[in-house]
Amino acid sequence: MQPIPIHYRLAGFYFFYYSIVGTFMPYWSLYLQDQGFDYSEIGILSSIAIITRFFAPFIWGWVADKSGKRMLLVRIATWMEATIWFLIFVIPNNFQSVAFLMLVFSFFQNAILAQFEGVTLFWLGEKRSELYGKVRKWGSIGFIIGVFIIGAILEIVPISMLPILLLCIAFTAFLWSFMVKEPTSAPKAQKQLEPLWPVLKKPVVASLFLIEFVMLFSQAPFYSFYSNYLKLSGFSTTAIGTLWSVGVIAEIIMFAYANVFFKHFSLRTLVLMCLCMTGLRFVIVGLFPDVFMMQFLSQTLHAFSFGLFHLLAMRIIFANFTQGQQGRGQALYSTMWGLGVASGSILAGHYWNILGAEHIFILAGLATIFGLIFLGGLPKVMTTNQ
Repeated sequence: MQPIPIHYRLAGFYFFYYSIVGTFMPYWSLYLQDQGFDYSEIGILSSIAIITRFFAPFIWGWVADKSGKRMLLVRIATWMEATIWFLIFVIPNNFQSVAFLMLVFSFFQNAILAQFEGVTLFWLGEKRSELYGKVRKWGSIGFIIGVFIIGAILEIVPISMLPILLLCIAFTAFLWSFMVKEPTSAPKAQKQLEPLWPVLKKPVVASLFLIEFVMLFSQAPFYSFYSNYLKLSGFSTTAIGTLWSVGVIAEIIMFAYANVFFKHFSLRTLVLMCLCMTGLRFVIVGLFPDVFMMQFLSQTLHAFSFGLFHLLAMRIIFANFTQGQQGRGQALYSTMWGLGVASGSILAGHYWNILGAEHIFILAGLATIFGLIFLGGLPKVMTTNQ
């Protein structure tokens, strides 16, 4: 019997990891409401995951580079996730206890992806340009299946069963993690970690992280309030779910065909494209709040807002951070994601009623203009496959 190829094993873990995300994000607030928490408490509990993203990825990145045991950390984190969902049924059902569990859950949740991205890039090696998008798209498929399958199940069983569903998926992810061994090309334990500052001073790296912050700052109202915005505009729950899935399908298509862009455009041109498409996306969202086809169009641009930009970021990180710095490089990418979304969400929430939802999204789109300031640090002529 032939062993399962490594890219299938990697794809399987992305599938289960993002199934957890697709189950948690849309339905967790509904679970909390069912458990008797008010809206202010739900807001605080939901924001804990963003707060831990400031520091958790870098802690785990430091441990990964120090120990060289990236898959061991992934297994520990997925096991702890499963344990958290079990403890939901054991602890007292009060705000302090659930907040503590959310803090622990998000701390370990934020450990998984950054380290597994590094594992994937190490395993794919010279074939990463060809295979990474094909592997990573299975995470997007897992997200869609999580949204729709769990949604259908919750039509049959009460929402109070959500932690059991999350427990089952997390435990499956834990079991699947043993299908992926430590990458042979990854560096082993390091007594003295290589300093990051010389890498962070490189114009291409500094520009990447600054542009990433701008991109995620712009997308923050979408991640925090898009469903509420559509609901206020009169869309049904089914229509809202459909629009969310359109964005994920668009990124799957981008993961499959991104090499077409890489072969014909420079890195600077592609990042410029991502900024412009992201800006256009949210201007459309704000200008046409109740027009389904315009919202549909805006969601297809998620292929650039996330899909293409993520692929470019992975290439830059892998090319500029040494093997011994990959854990911390991936962690910085996750940390900047958290900083961008958190700061943008706080401002959007503060001015939501003052400026109006439509203006918030238009301003979010226009905010991408600030990313143009940092384009000069990216290579002008070099293509991404050089």
